Amino acid sequence: MAYWRWGDAQARRVVVCVHGLTRQGRDFDRLAKALVARSAEPLQVICPDVVGRGRSEWLADPMGYQVPQYAADMLALLAQVRAQCGAELLSLDWLGTSMGGLIGMVLTGQPGLPLPSPIRRLVLNDVGPAITWASVERMQTYVGRYGQYRDLDEAAAAMWALSQGFGPVPADVWREMSSHMVRPCADGALTLHYDPAIGTPVRALTPEAAQAGEALLWTLYDQIQAKTLLIRGADSDLLTPETAVAMTERGPKAQLAVCADCGHAPTITSDVHIEVVANFLLAA
Repeated sequence: MAYWRWGDAQARRVVVCVHGLTRQGRDFDRLAKALVARSAEPLQVICPDVVGRGRSEWLADPMGYQVPQYAADMLALLAQVRAQCGAELLSLDWLGTSMGGLIGMVLTGQPGLPLPSPIRRLVLNDVGPAITWASVERMQTYVGRYGQYRDLDEAAAAMWALSQGFGPVPADVWREMSSHMVRPCADGALTLHYDPAIGTPVRALTPEAAQAGEALLWTLYDQIQAKTLLIRGADSDLLTPETAVAMTERGPKAQLAVCADCGHAPTITSDVHIEVVANFLLAA
C-alpha cells in the first residue's frame, strides 16, 4: 500500500487522511500542507492510497475490496509509522471522507485494537453509520465503469460530471486533483487510476446486507471515545440530516459542520473548509 507523507517523518503527532471509494491520497494535498504549516509542534500527515487505488497494488480477489481489509491494512501502516518515529506517538488523529470515514469508525469504535495510540480526534466527512440506499444504487451505476480519455482535460471533465456533489472547486484545483486520478495506457491515452474491480462488492451489496452493516456501524459509533467532528454537505444524498442529528446526540456526540453548496462529499480544499478542519484537529 502506497502512502503520501507531509511534514516531519519523525514527528510523534500524526494525522491520517483517508479518501473516498474511487479516490486516492493526493486529494488531501492542500489540507495536509495547511495542517503542517499551522501546527505549533512537529506534525506528519499520512495520506494512503487505499489498496486498489492510486499507486497501491491491486487485489487478486475483488471481494477483498471491503472495509475489513482496509482497516487491517491501516493497522499495518500505522505500526510502520510508529516504528519509524522511534518512540510512542503523542497523538493520533483521523480524517476520513466517505469510505475513509467508515474505516475510521471501525478503528476508533473498537477498543483494544493494536493502534500505536488511541485515536484522539476523528473527522467524518459526509458519512455516518446510516447510508441511504439511493446513494448506494447511484454508486453501483458508475464505480469501476470507466474508459479511456484523450488527455487530462477530457478525463477531468468526465470525472467532474460524476462529482457535482463535491461542491464549488476552482478549475485549476480540479485539474490538479484530476492529474493524480489518471494513469497512462499503452497507446498514450489516459484511464482512471483505480482497479475497476473495486466496484464488484458494491454491486453485490443488497438492501438486507446494507441494513445489517448499518446496525454494526451504529454499535461501533456508540463506542467511539474520540472527540468527533462531522462534516455534512448540505445537499448530500448519502448522509441525511436526520442521521447527522442523531450522530450529535449519541456516541461521541459529534460536533456538526454543514458545508453549503456541497453534496457528497466536500473536498476540503477551500480555505473556509480547511480552516474548520485545522481548528478542530490542531486544538490542544
